[in-house]
Amino acid sequence: MLRIGLVCLAGTALAVVGCSGSKVTTKAANELPRYQVKTMAFVPFTTIATPQVRDQGDLIMSTPQSVRRSDISIEVPSNVEHVPRQTVRVPAVAAEKVAQLFWTRLRHRTGVTVLSPSDTRKAMASLGGDPLKTTPELAAAAVARKLTQDAALIGEVLVYQERVGSRMGASPAAAVGFEVKVIAADGQVLWVGNYYERQRPMIEDFMGFIHRWAFVTADELAVYGVDEVLKEFPFGAGGEK
Repeated sequence: MLRIGLVCLAGTALAVVGCSGSKVTTKAANELPRYQVKTMAFVPFTTIATPQVRDQGDLIMSTPQSVRRSDISIEVPSNVEHVPRQTVRVPAVAAEKVAQLFWTRLRHRTGVTVLSPSDTRKAMASLGGDPLKTTPELAAAAVARKLTQDAALIGEVLVYQERVGSRMGASPAAAVGFEVKVIAADGQVLWVGNYYERQRPMIEDFMGFIHRWAFVTADELAVYGVDEVLKEFPFGAGGEK
């Protein structure tokens, strides 16, 4: 009985320590209650322009603290070169994938009518102007006014790294991060939602891992991230129209 109790206690401690916390953060503007958002333009998503440092997995295995220095002897050559950090650009297709996930869900949302990305893209083309001389928020507000919408939804994919390996083991694991914003027609940022997750092994994220029981793909992480962010979306309500 004592052994069983210790095992259960250890499992409980692992669940508490291994939980990585929320992977989604959202923030609403203080002015949000003053706005009645019933219509929204869906602006095509973008990807971050600057290259991101690629997670190369666990390239170094440290010596366990339980092993005394006198028990092992490792000679490290003085001319060892550090593994250079690799950078990679977020693929443009990642923006299309994440945008499609949001659009598929928002088009059926009750209480708010969302214009499709294709309709919004036409309005953006007709506005013209130099995109380098404005911000994404101001551009989104201009699109909302052009289409006589209450607000516009914009999004940017910041990380989209595919796993290297299989469902049984991956190094590095998949990682996905994106940010979405709702901009009122007058330029006020009404709401911001962020998601970032790099899947971790069970010993680092116990609850997260047992939720999937495998190393998932970047596309699967994106689906999870979109669904979790939309749980906090304050406009309209989920479900079929």
